[in-house]
Amino acid sequence: MSELYDVIVIGAGQAGLAAGYHLKKNGFHYVVLESNTEPAGSWPQYYDNLRLFSPASYSSLPGMPFPLKADIYPTRDEVIFYLKMYAKHNNFPIHFNVRVDRVEKNELFYLHTTDGEVYRTKNIICATGSFNQPFVPKLEGGEDFKGTIIHSSQYRKPDAFRKQRVIVVGRGNSAVQIGAEISERASVTTLAVLQPVQLVPQRLLGKDVHFWMKIIGYDAFPFWRFGVTVGSPGGAIDVGGFKNKLRDGLHGVEGALDDRGYAVQKGGLSSTVPGLYYLGLSGQRSFASATIRGVGSDAKYVVKHLKRRGLG
Repeated sequence: MSELYDVIVIGAGQAGLAAGYHLKKNGFHYVVLESNTEPAGSWPQYYDNLRLFSPASYSSLPGMPFPLKADIYPTRDEVIFYLKMYAKHNNFPIHFNVRVDRVEKNELFYLHTTDGEVYRTKNIICATGSFNQPFVPKLEGGEDFKGTIIHSSQYRKPDAFRKQRVIVVGRGNSAVQIGAEISERASVTTLAVLQPVQLVPQRLLGKDVHFWMKIIGYDAFPFWRFGVTVGSPGGAIDVGGFKNKLRDGLHGVEGALDDRGYAVQKGGLSSTVPGLYYLGLSGQRSFASATIRGVGSDAKYVVKHLKRRGLG
């Protein structure tokens, strides 16, 4: 019979690593399952020139500051390096190249992998995040369009659009940044929006905007406790069209997801399945929940709940 864990974490991106930190700190018997070959989450799939919109001083996981000067905005590759270094430094028990195909629940959870292995656990933390299933809306007339339609998750660099006419749909950080760099190669670049783009200054009174968000309490304000869905403001905050859907594995757990594929949860705790938890969902507990700077607080909250149940 397979080993029995207190907790299994699905996903070794920033959310899964934050979970690992607090689980280890509290003495849980756990393992992290990652379908890829490295603990970097979705970051390797993002476009080449992506930079964080928060400086290094506001871009750290618990227990390890980001290894750059405080006011530097990390690149995609620097974030990947940091996540890999974080996992190595903490020596988390991560099983790579393990994809969860389905989950069954009786008294325990049984995680079936695509390789035919079965993992047993008392609890699951689903840390696959918000960005693993890009949502592409059906556009009227799209099937007749002779050009190319891609999602922002498929975009890598502007060179492919040299001397072309390009329309970028959206007004969040990703749309604005992608549109700006494509405009340096394309013949015409248009940003299609429902409302005018409101560019928020990166620095106010000599301080990064994230400093002020923390000072006024907006970044970590518990909107979820008041039944308020945390949306993105009208400025350039990423609303890149990703749905908070989960990997197909959790479809084996009856009641875990609603009929749209969204997690039925409050503050990261499943409302329908005891022992099932979530991390990395947009607006899960605060505005910063789906970010490197915010996921550590959510992980601490989830693990604290596990601790109260007498585990660890």
